[in-house]
Amino acid sequence: MGSADVCDYLDFVISPGDERHFFNILLDDLRQKGIRRLYLKPLRPDSTVLTHLVHVANERGYKVSCKVEDVSVELDLPPTWEEYLGMLNQKQRHEVRRKLRRLREKGTVHYRHIEDSEAVMDAIDLFLKFFRESKKDKEIFLTTKRKSFFRSLAKAMAQIHLLRIGILELDTQPVAVVICFDYNNTMYLYNNGYDPQYSSLSVGLISKILCIKDSIETGREKFDFLKGAEQYKYRLGGKEIPLHCCQIVFG
Repeated sequence: MGSADVCDYLDFVISPGDERHFFNILLDDLRQKGIRRLYLKPLRPDSTVLTHLVHVANERGYKVSCKVEDVSVELDLPPTWEEYLGMLNQKQRHEVRRKLRRLREKGTVHYRHIEDSEAVMDAIDLFLKFFRESKKDKEIFLTTKRKSFFRSLAKAMAQIHLLRIGILELDTQPVAVVICFDYNNTMYLYNNGYDPQYSSLSVGLISKILCIKDSIETGREKFDFLKGAEQYKYRLGGKEIPLHCCQIVFG
């Protein structure tokens, strides 16, 4: 339940204060069902697995081993776009402005977002098209089952107002799509795709930059680039968060 192929990090959903009680019941139930090992990943340092389950398992005398396996990257957002640019080093600030200026020289640039559940499915189809076309390996990744997953995920998240899809347009022509989850004052950058015909204009990167700008202007406090150590995340001001894998053996 929950695949690292489509989930950047995972955790149990538990009411605060009930963690120890929940995990004791869970471990008892798993043992009764003959399950002897849990292998959990990827996990943030603040996940309930690392803050509570590991301690419960150790108290029971189970064998617990955890290690850092990957990283996530996130950014604390300032109140204004200019303050954000001021957080970047001089070289990266210049690059952001240069790329934006270069795109604007080619036509009218517009970044808009979609939250309405009725318009979401058209936007997801556009994302899937760009996602498949922008990188050759994505064609293999994007199986029929995964396409169905993306569509059902978008529909469900839109219905509870947690989905925010950004579309970058050049002269009204869509050139890139960004899929985000908007929750608890944090914008989570889940995935994106772009039209390879415009790759020379860095439209994939610019769509993410404008997503950050949109997040600042809508009052979000954090921007989560999610799993992966891609260099652009650091160039845009992101800081590493370690992601762990944890194995618990019951004996």
